[in-house]
Amino acid sequence: MPYDRRKGINIVVRKTNVVEQQNVRGGEGTVEFHHILKEEELYGHGKLYAKVVLKPHSSIGMHQHVGNTEPYFVLKGTGVFVDNDGSRTEVHPGDVCVIEPGQSHSMENNTDEDFEMMALIYNEAAK
Repeated sequence: MPYDRRKGINIVVRKTNVVEQQNVRGGEGTVEFHHILKEEELYGHGKLYAKVVLKPHSSIGMHQHVGNTEPYFVLKGTGVFVDNDGSRTEVHPGDVCVIEPGQSHSMENNTDEDFEMMALIYNEAAK
């Protein structure tokens, strides 16, 4: 492990851990999770920090966030964000989708290209 003498710290450089899943949350097809941080590296503040790739004609099924929130930042491709009330919004690179605690959502890729986004699931502040 490289060591930076000036700062007195170990420098950790690694590749992302890629996990491929089928039918995520009842959705269709294949989704890749490129985990940037492990859950324990979020120190109890969150659950997931990853690049998420919805393969062509794949989706993440409708699910609810309880006690946490999840913003998405769209990196590549065109997707459809389905909101808590069933509203469907086409999203493109640079768009941000925010899911508040208690809300539900899903995401669809209805194209022939990969759809990529950054996802961060972090915990709701204690009251």
